[in-house]
Amino acid sequence: MKLWVLAVGQRMPAWADSAWHDYAKRFPPELRLELREIKAQSRTGTTPETCMQAEASRIEDARPRGCRLVVLYEQGQRLPPQPWPLGFRRGRTTGVTWPL
Repeated sequence: MKLWVLAVGQRMPAWADSAWHDYAKRFPPELRLELREIKAQSRTGTTPETCMQAEASRIEDARPRGCRLVVLYEQGQRLPPQPWPLGFRRGRTTGVTWPL
């Protein structure tokens, strides 16, 4: 199984790159993790809504076909800790997609 992290932002500081590589190497070999950096929209002369729409379009374009999309953002609603990891593990062992 392959996991993609699509993140808005490029040219991260060295500490962020180091943290990413440390995080990614903790995954087992059967769960390959790949980072795809998405170009951020210029903030000059545009509204936040316009920026978010442009970035959402870039994310959708970078998203591999047939993959399940899980969106995390800073103002999201906190979910109970158990259902997502349990469903994910079940999908890994059975090859069946898990509900969100």
